[in-house]
Amino acid sequence: MRIAIIGAGAAGLVTAKVLKQAGHEVQVFDKTPDVGGVWSRTRRYPGVTTQSPKAQYAFSDFPMPKDYPEWPSGEQVQAYFAAYAAAFSIPLRLDTEVTAARPADGGWSVTAGGVPETFDRLVVANGVFCEPAVPSYPGVAEFTAAGGRVCAGTSFHSAAEARGRHVLVVGYGKSACDVTVPISDVAASTDVIARQMLWKVPRKIGGFVNFKMLLLTRMGEALFRYVRLRGVERFLHGPGNGLRRRMINSVGSVSVRQFGLRRLGLVPAGFMEDIVRGAIGLATEGFFERVADGRVNVHRDTTIARLLASSGRPFALLSDGTRLPADLVVCATGFTQGVPFLPADVRSRLLDSRGNFMLYRQILPLDVPGLYFNGYNSSFFSPLNAEMAAVWIAADLAGAVPLPGAEAMRQAVVDQLAFMDIATDTHHCRGTKIIPFSMHNVDEVLGDLDLNIKTRVRASHWLNPIDPAAYRGVTPALVDRLSRADPGHPSAPLTSRPSVGSGGDLREAVLEEEDERTPGHRR
Repeated sequence: MRIAIIGAGAAGLVTAKVLKQAGHEVQVFDKTPDVGGVWSRTRRYPGVTTQSPKAQYAFSDFPMPKDYPEWPSGEQVQAYFAAYAAAFSIPLRLDTEVTAARPADGGWSVTAGGVPETFDRLVVANGVFCEPAVPSYPGVAEFTAAGGRVCAGTSFHSAAEARGRHVLVVGYGKSACDVTVPISDVAASTDVIARQMLWKVPRKIGGFVNFKMLLLTRMGEALFRYVRLRGVERFLHGPGNGLRRRMINSVGSVSVRQFGLRRLGLVPAGFMEDIVRGAIGLATEGFFERVADGRVNVHRDTTIARLLASSGRPFALLSDGTRLPADLVVCATGFTQGVPFLPADVRSRLLDSRGNFMLYRQILPLDVPGLYFNGYNSSFFSPLNAEMAAVWIAADLAGAVPLPGAEAMRQAVVDQLAFMDIATDTHHCRGTKIIPFSMHNVDEVLGDLDLNIKTRVRASHWLNPIDPAAYRGVTPALVDRLSRADPGHPSAPLTSRPSVGSGGDLREAVLEEEDERTPGHRR
């Protein structure tokens, strides 16, 4: 088939790579001048790093360079995705915005750069962080007339823009704290306006244990109750519930001591186990140190009530009555998920009454044929989750996914959204965030295809960090299956991948290949 893919971030690139290897003709569109999605140079803010270590934030068959630091910078991540696109010869049309995509004659008419083209299928991979959400403040016209500026964090590209200025950073998530550090090095004053305190996980818990050893394992994921409990999870959320709570809340206690949060007045309400109800944020190096030495002031449990000007100077009035000089307001206040290029009737069929995306396995719309989504499963392991979703899409294109009936699929989506409402206190980004249940999603997607990796390898990930490389045989396994089912299948030769034996049971052949790695192997 000829398939259009909207978005050249991690999800769009890996979808193109997998579908190309499965024998399809693909075309990736992106309105930015480079690949990488949120890591594009048009969206990077100073101080941005990955949330997960490099070994976990990678595709299965394309590790990040060995000389990258544990938490690569935004520029390094973008370079990694550019290298991936080049290595697999992914067809790209950059600087080309898709302005319309509509069903047409059993396929899709996609208008990009003003030119309509016909495709057999469409994959939306524009990302769950596609458009920054910037608050609309009263008095902004007066504020800007006095020389003030309001911008999204993704539009703030250089710390030099803050030099000598009074800066307010709105938000308390990872991006807000990340951008605050370089700003505080050059600004006249730096104030963080935090509507809600969030728990922060240290990169090195207690100064020694990498947080991936605790939270980026299957055990770490199992500490949070999933909609369906399996194996050890039944114990942890049953007889072992007290132990489970002590395990996760001890991380919070360590964070309070390690960062001196009580002395700084920044202890969040509740317990560390409530972290999924807001945002699981990795602590930014140097942030709390700057709060301690006075270079950063955090105004907790407050918001900007209005922007104003006084004596020709821009100011901000906070909800607690505080008035602050504010030459620059940087809003790290989250994102919205939108598909403006789709017709209104298609958009209405994608969403429930609350605006949540109704996607089976975070991939398949219930009522729009020929359309797929990828990357709408934001996780700790976004490249891996997107890669496995791409495999699922390739299988479904070949009619190789044993889907339940329409009503059963709808009920599964409704049940999942209802569960995430409770688990995250509705903070699931309109149904597109699966944190902290990243590997549950992988297991379900691959379970549909009977392509999950061996049980003993998954068991090794209970105590060792998830290793995406353990999944490097999955795409070759599917391609081999498709080519064997159809000898005339035009599967392209696979570049830079392990070979798969042609005899015997397919699943056993590819999974024996996984066993060549020791189960406890760490990258």
